Amino acid sequence: MNRILLADHAGVRVLTLCEPPANTYSYELMQELDRAVLEARMDPAVHVIVLTGAGEKFFCAGATIAMLKDATPEYKYYFCLHANETLNRLEQTPKLVIAALNGHTVGGGLEVALAADLRIAKQDAGKIGLPEVALGVLPGTGGTQRLARLLGKAKAMELMISGRLMTMTEAQAAGLVTEVWDADRLNGQSFLDAVIEYAKTFTPPHKASLAVGRIKRAVQSGAEAGFGEGLAMEREMQQLLFQSSDAKEGIAASLEKRKPVFEGK
Repeated sequence: MNRILLADHAGVRVLTLCEPPANTYSYELMQELDRAVLEARMDPAVHVIVLTGAGEKFFCAGATIAMLKDATPEYKYYFCLHANETLNRLEQTPKLVIAALNGHTVGGGLEVALAADLRIAKQDAGKIGLPEVALGVLPGTGGTQRLARLLGKAKAMELMISGRLMTMTEAQAAGLVTEVWDADRLNGQSFLDAVIEYAKTFTPPHKASLAVGRIKRAVQSGAEAGFGEGLAMEREMQQLLFQSSDAKEGIAASLEKRKPVFEGK
């Protein structure tokens, strides 16, 4: 059984979490996700990764609770460690990652989405939040750290200690979700098809995907370092881009007053 479904769409690799009924994750699913992230990272034909859930009800409802109930403390520790490593790999991959929130995104499901660069939600798709406090535990797959960095400590703490769930629209207002798309925005398309079309705008020939990836690297790693170290990383990323064909094309197109045609090289 494949727990991560893969599909390619002209430079966009879609990774679908598929673990009915709620797309919860186990160690086995995380192993598959880990492999899928590494494969997408190494594939030069992949410029953007879209992460979504199977079906229309859940993006992901977090870790499989029955598995956690029966597992030993040692197993749980190593399970959380590997999940952290997998999401770190997703976050640090120098390719844009978009989480397409097609349904309820709660607990570890939100922690998975927080490792993406953009979170696009379908209007009225379901609830979103970190309710782990109701189980007597904390968000243990990066939630305490990523949510605080995204929303600020006070807001993140309030959401976690209350366990409050929000609508996608409320989550957008709080800064947790990038955009919420309604029927007008979908314009007759399915939600996933619309997200894929949006993702393609960040691929060649429309966008210099190398530059998108290096911007991501500078932000993700630089923000965790001191200001001087962040500037040093920015310079390194810029130097790499100056050597690329896309930079030569972008500069030439600007001087020639034409639209650039990027190749992702």
